[in-house]
Amino acid sequence: MLIYPEIDPVLFQLGPLKVHWYGLMYLIGFALAWWLALRRGKYSNPIFTEAQISDIIFYSAIGVVVGGRLGYVLFYNLPTYIDTPSLIFQVWKGGMSFHGGFIGVLIAMWLYAGKINVRFFELTDFIAPLVPLGLLAGRIGNFINGELWGRPTDLPWGMIFPHVDNIPRHPSQLYQALLEGLVLFIILWVFSKRPRPTMAVSGLFLIGYGTFRFLVEFVREPDRQLGFIAFDWMTMGQLLSLPLLIVGIILMWLAYSRR
Repeated sequence: MLIYPEIDPVLFQLGPLKVHWYGLMYLIGFALAWWLALRRGKYSNPIFTEAQISDIIFYSAIGVVVGGRLGYVLFYNLPTYIDTPSLIFQVWKGGMSFHGGFIGVLIAMWLYAGKINVRFFELTDFIAPLVPLGLLAGRIGNFINGELWGRPTDLPWGMIFPHVDNIPRHPSQLYQALLEGLVLFIILWVFSKRPRPTMAVSGLFLIGYGTFRFLVEFVREPDRQLGFIAFDWMTMGQLLSLPLLIVGIILMWLAYSRR
């Protein structure tokens, strides 16, 4: 049995300015994505210049932050934010939705693809392998914040989160960091090293994320304000991930059937 280490969510403070681990994890995720994009641009079809790659990361960052926050507000806790709208801006306390951020990035990439006159799926195929390490950093931020803990377990690595209760629970944040982050990154990075038909890399990302998120939700505690959405077992995360899995399968089928 493990004990949650009670990490201070504030990394350091300079006067009134507080630098939170959660925000730092997002910065690390964007920095990793930028570095990987530059590397990817060297060995893949070089359709993007270094300046365009920097713009892609900038547009994506805006999509992640704005979409992720609005997605959490709309999908997970709308009544609370209607009652206290100022809470929307307190992002250092957590409360970011992957699915909202995903929609935000898609909108940003659609706008940027039109700006530089490239096909939308050429752009999403390029950025898809960059995303998982950002997800890994974000899930570590969730763990440091002591949020999104798992359901009770009697497994040897069950972790007690003292700020929740004294019951050993799945460290589901770390499961997601491993699967959605490291494992998915390796799969996509290896897959994308060879030329693939357009939409294939994007499709594989959706299949991989949708599958891993759907599975981990079985051991992650449902959001208290929502509980189970359907069938006494389906969570909001599973409900939102299922369409990603279906669309990913369709994109893979289209990619290889058109080829």
